[in-house]
Amino acid sequence: AEDEVALFEKDMKEFWIQLKISYGTEQNNQTSALRDLCKETIEALSEKWSKKLKEEDLMIDKIQEYNNEILQQSKYVAEKEEQLTEIKSKLNQEEEQQQNLTDIIQELKEELMKKMEIKSSKNKAAKEKVEQVSKITTLFKEHLGLEMRRIHDEQLQFIFRHIDHKDPDKPYMCTLSINEQGDYEVTSCTPPLDCIAELQLKLRETNNFSAFVANIRKAFTALSYK
Repeated sequence: AEDEVALFEKDMKEFWIQLKISYGTEQNNQTSALRDLCKETIEALSEKWSKKLKEEDLMIDKIQEYNNEILQQSKYVAEKEEQLTEIKSKLNQEEEQQQNLTDIIQELKEELMKKMEIKSSKNKAAKEKVEQVSKITTLFKEHLGLEMRRIHDEQLQFIFRHIDHKDPDKPYMCTLSINEQGDYEVTSCTPPLDCIAELQLKLRETNNFSAFVANIRKAFTALSYK
């Protein structure tokens, strides 16, 4: 009986040993499989997140590229707006200059019209004076031995005779014109008279042409006796 008990105990020990070995091997296998699964899972997750991170990096680069492009476009728009402002300013200046030029042209036209009116008025006055001189030509010629001639540049030449009692036909000449101001002006006198400037001034002041011619004759007569 003792031998059977010892044999039973031996068999039980071997059973437990085998059971432990079997359980340990299975547990090790399960642990190894779990470890491999975890490794594969971690690798898959790593690859997945790595891919996501790469995509995000690409997206960030793309966003940065878009931001840079927007910044460049903003700079371009700002430059164009500045250029447009300069162009508008130049256009305004040109319009102002054109308006000023138009005003100046208008002023010049008005000034020219006034000058033309003044010139027309002076020409009319000069014509009237010439006509006045022409009317009394015959009278002077008959009574004072005076001959009048119209020479170049609308000048009147007065030729006095019967001055020198020794030589009645000797001519004494004085040339008269009307200047741009519409005034009488003595342009020549032969022989010269010291009082010619005074006589010219008196003619301008009084506009008495007959008295001027008479005074010229008196001055030539006085000179003939010297």
